[in-house]
Amino acid sequence: MYVWARLARMALTTGRRGDYRMGDESRLSFRCLPTDIDFNWHLNNARYMMLADVGRIDIFFRAGLIARAREKGWAPMLGGLQTVFVREIRLWRKFDVVSTVETWEGTQIVGRHKFVLDTGETAALILTTAGIYDRRNRRFMEFDEVLTALGRCATPRPPTEAERIFMASHAGLRVLAKQGG
Repeated sequence: MYVWARLARMALTTGRRGDYRMGDESRLSFRCLPTDIDFNWHLNNARYMMLADVGRIDIFFRAGLIARAREKGWAPMLGGLQTVFVREIRLWRKFDVVSTVETWEGTQIVGRHKFVLDTGETAALILTTAGIYDRRNRRFMEFDEVLTALGRCATPRPPTEAERIFMASHAGLRVLAKQGG
């Protein structure tokens, strides 16, 4: 089942998973298919990113962000990510992608996507930084402003040391990229 079929399955089953509230998790189950593998017969590194996208979009749907974004001209945008691979996901293996909004500061949202094997072991972990871009006003929005527009109230927890390091690394790499590095 390629990305579009997986995305469609997620969208069609969103209602069964209920409303997403900050602090909840999105848990989607998959199986490593022949279209997912590389020459080592395990999940291709690009597939991890694609499946993390499906988890993130599940959160967007369930939180009401997709509908509000269409209405307001917003665009959820990924800023960057960092991945660590711990265990391989071999062909035909079942696994879950557990996605969460971890915390936020201003316009920057930190997400996490954990790939969990059927044994409960973590196979990979992806941290992401993202934001909501307001196309009409040409700016990234404060996440608290987005939550208010969604009719939600939540307080972010302070970023962990690992999240702070990730955000600082991302900011530094972003500067380097803008300088043509």
